[in-house]
Amino acid sequence: MQIKFNKLMSFSPVQILAIGFAVVILAGAFLLKLPIAAQDGISTPFIDCLFTSTSAVCVTGLVTLDTGTHWTYFGKTVIIILIQIGGLGFMTFATLISLVIGKRITLKERLVMQEAMNSFSIQGIVKMAKLVLIFTFLIEGIGALIMSITFIPEFGLLKGTYYSVFHSISAFCNAGFDLIGNFRSLTPYSDNPIIILTIAVLIIFGGLGFSVWYEIYNYRKTKKLSLHSKVVLAVTAILVIGGSIFMLLFELNNPGTIKNMSVKGKVLSSFFAAVTPRTAGYNSISTSDMTGAGRFLTVILMFIGGSPGSTAGGIKTATIGLLIMTVVSVIKGRDDTEIFERRVGKDLIYRAMAITMISFALVLVVTMILSITEVGASLEYIIYEATSAFGTVGLTLGLTTKLTFIGKILISFTMYCGRVGPMTIALALAKNSSKNSIRYPEDRILVG
Repeated sequence: MQIKFNKLMSFSPVQILAIGFAVVILAGAFLLKLPIAAQDGISTPFIDCLFTSTSAVCVTGLVTLDTGTHWTYFGKTVIIILIQIGGLGFMTFATLISLVIGKRITLKERLVMQEAMNSFSIQGIVKMAKLVLIFTFLIEGIGALIMSITFIPEFGLLKGTYYSVFHSISAFCNAGFDLIGNFRSLTPYSDNPIIILTIAVLIIFGGLGFSVWYEIYNYRKTKKLSLHSKVVLAVTAILVIGGSIFMLLFELNNPGTIKNMSVKGKVLSSFFAAVTPRTAGYNSISTSDMTGAGRFLTVILMFIGGSPGSTAGGIKTATIGLLIMTVVSVIKGRDDTEIFERRVGKDLIYRAMAITMISFALVLVVTMILSITEVGASLEYIIYEATSAFGTVGLTLGLTTKLTFIGKILISFTMYCGRVGPMTIALALAKNSSKNSIRYPEDRILVG
């Protein structure tokens, strides 16, 4: 027993994160496998349980079985618990349990928490975890209360309350699971500002990142925001506002989406279509009926995703912001990347480039394999599905329910990589190595 414990302690923080998420996924799959989890009382095929559990823990929303009609309340409750654990991170929940039972948080656990929450240091990490838990439950509670205005009159007190809580947690954690039934997502509420705006705000809040909210919370005392928070807030605003405008332009004359809606419905649906790909997976309009430009914009937003240390996936807003400003600095002839009158170190630029290239390569490889296994599916559908899985979004053009066994395994793996992070996976698999003390002679290569 001591040997096993020592082996566990020898794992690096990124390895513990990767293993921890995998364990939670397997536990959820076995719970969903129980006959009590299915409406017909028959045990669900394990591959579908594994796919659903992976999608829930990785807060994606892609499903092979309709959540609202296939699972019992036991199954739905298992799913929403997995979503909450996956959204906040299992280490945050472990911290909660430790605090409840009075257990001391060790240095090793603090290092894992630092990695999980993308914090700059371990100083104040436990206090930050407490605030994250309080903030999360408070925002989810407010969201559920607002949505109950619509759901309770429609479904009754108990069912309406359950639906409100479920969708509030799912939205804040950027999961995209819904209980509406028959794979309709939120299309029946496309003209309902209470549901659409509440879900959208929850998605944005959950996708900003806990470190950003921690700084906003302390802004009255500090009167300043870090460069990270400034970049995240700026890029998020640009993507939401710009995405909404372009989505409105692309879909304005499309009878399959918003053409026949009222002005209010058009604005709401365009705004929601720009918010949900980052990375919630709800949809208030038919994704398969969107224009080619609208679907391509969605793919771009899904690949970018939310912000570091948040419930969202993708390469993250800070990454794309750093890369864009690096290009701008190069064009201006600057030696350093400059953002908001601050210079960014080259190690962060290298990391951003590595994350982007690994992510792009992952989507590319998954797309190539799916093009072989999913016979008859168009390349556009496959790229959309692969990007949605990597970005832990959950949007689909209808391919998810038609996936082959290999396709389900591959998409599950992609969701896992997208949630844990491609860089984390790479570091977890890599052998421990120290910095190379040897510096080779510098030379030049022609580029461009």
